[in-house]
Amino acid sequence: MPRVSIDVMLRDEILDPQGQAVERALPSLGFTGVAGVRIGKHIELTLAGDGTDVRATVEAMAATLLANPVIERFDWRVED
Repeated sequence: MPRVSIDVMLRDEILDPQGQAVERALPSLGFTGVAGVRIGKHIELTLAGDGTDVRATVEAMAATLLANPVIERFDWRVED
């Protein structure tokens, strides 16, 4: 049963207010020199079965439920 990790991020052209808030807050906590902060989500799941069609299954799940393809992109990988 394959274990899959999926990372969902806003597309580069979409403003990220959460990322901007974190980027503004970091210097006040002593973390300087940080730029381009983007906030996303990380999803881990285990697929039942032998995993013969992992690619199609993960792509379909991410495109229909886990990510909004209009404003988000996703990357995924099978974990060892």
